[in-house]
Amino acid sequence: MTTDVTSKTARDVGDDLAKNGSAEDDDAQLQALGFRSEFKRDMSPWANFSLGFTYLSPVVGIYTVFAFALATAGPPMIWSLLIAGAGQMLVALVFSEVVAQFPVAGGVYPWARRLWGRKWAWMTGWVYIFCLLALIAGAAYGAGPYALAMLGLPPSAHTTVYVALVVLALATVINMAGTKKLGYFAIFGFAAELIGAVVVGVWLLLTQRHHGLGVLFQGFGAQGQHSYFYAFLAASLIAVYQFFGFEACGDVAEEVKNPGIQIPKAMRRTIYIGGAAATFVCLSLILAVTDFGVVIHGGDTNPIDTILTDAFGGGGAKIVLCVVLISFLSCALSLQAAASRLIFSYGRDGMIAGSRLLARFDHRKNVPPYALLVAIVIPALLIAGSVVSSDALTKLVSFGSAGVYLAFQMVVLAALRARVKGWRPSGKYQLGRWGIAVNAGALIYGGVAIISICWPRQPGAPWYDNYTVMLMSAAVIGLGALYMLVSDSYTNGDAPAGDAIPPVRHTDDA
Repeated sequence: MTTDVTSKTARDVGDDLAKNGSAEDDDAQLQALGFRSEFKRDMSPWANFSLGFTYLSPVVGIYTVFAFALATAGPPMIWSLLIAGAGQMLVALVFSEVVAQFPVAGGVYPWARRLWGRKWAWMTGWVYIFCLLALIAGAAYGAGPYALAMLGLPPSAHTTVYVALVVLALATVINMAGTKKLGYFAIFGFAAELIGAVVVGVWLLLTQRHHGLGVLFQGFGAQGQHSYFYAFLAASLIAVYQFFGFEACGDVAEEVKNPGIQIPKAMRRTIYIGGAAATFVCLSLILAVTDFGVVIHGGDTNPIDTILTDAFGGGGAKIVLCVVLISFLSCALSLQAAASRLIFSYGRDGMIAGSRLLARFDHRKNVPPYALLVAIVIPALLIAGSVVSSDALTKLVSFGSAGVYLAFQMVVLAALRARVKGWRPSGKYQLGRWGIAVNAGALIYGGVAIISICWPRQPGAPWYDNYTVMLMSAAVIGLGALYMLVSDSYTNGDAPAGDAIPPVRHTDDA
């Protein structure tokens, strides 16, 4: 529920709170920004970091796209992880400044609203909602092959769908239990994933290393008749899919104590700890592949299963697969939490049809139940509809990643525009004189990443398969623009907008 605080007062009071160090009274800071929160600040700093880590999920990110990336560009695809990690750190630094000044639930939507205005924020949130829903479906769907392998069942389109729906249901049960339970499971998922990644990686390097580091510079003919750059750009999907999730730390800003300090820390930790773990996992798997040619030419379409079975035997592989499934469940859980907070934020501001329901809050469980319902139903429909696609997982991951990067860049662009117009970040985390350079670098990186995601990945496939991501993105943006034009929903609500930019003050010449 918004208060009567004007946008100018919200900015001035928020600045004073940050500068005077009295922002530990988090509710007072939030009220100064125009809101009275219904959430409880039950999420610890480590739970907040764990939420971002399990959303980024090194195991899910690598295990989901490893086979595709290795077959597309060979071992050198690992270098894309370092490039994406550096680029996304720039984005995380920009987000850290924004969330430190505007610690409001919903992440990119309220940030874009304060930095630019209502229309820009509405479209940013619209794009991000759809990509999150696709990524929830992708995380649940990606668990299917590993669950079936653990159970010793043959994979098929229908059995994968059934498993994905079960994973989605489990994530929903945990999310509905409330913020504390969400935090506990996020920490458990983080511990299980990190320990599993390190233990499995070390064991593979000690017992299954079949190559030296020199293979990281050899493509093994994966590019075919095309240039290697083309193949590398296509395979970089593994990196662009890997390095997001840090923004989830800010999606739950109203559930964390002292968010102006804790959330920027959690975002940075998510990048460098999650990125290091992902690179280590990828390296250990690459060096454990016996024959790259077999993978590249389609002789082994599930090299991870082959590697784990060879390294741990049937029984040991099942234990490892169990840890992998925990990682997929944690990832789906974190994505669902982020999506529900964003949808709730939309509803609270009256920005979309059904806002009254979406803004409802269960004070007993401390969750927005109807916003969570949307984050259940639409992913379930996407999962069920995947039976008609021969490459459903890659399409869900590609579209979801493109949407994330597009929404990110809308915030990054809004921040750069606001700086040019006079915004001076006043939260507890500031980049100072490096702000413009970091912001510009983040914008350039994001543009290149979006091109990489949209790059055609199947030269011999029909044009509509190669351009699925662009077609789906255009459809989402087009529907959003039409909805804005017809409904004028972005004009609803009295939450402040565009107040990061100081008003122009006119002085008399006389």
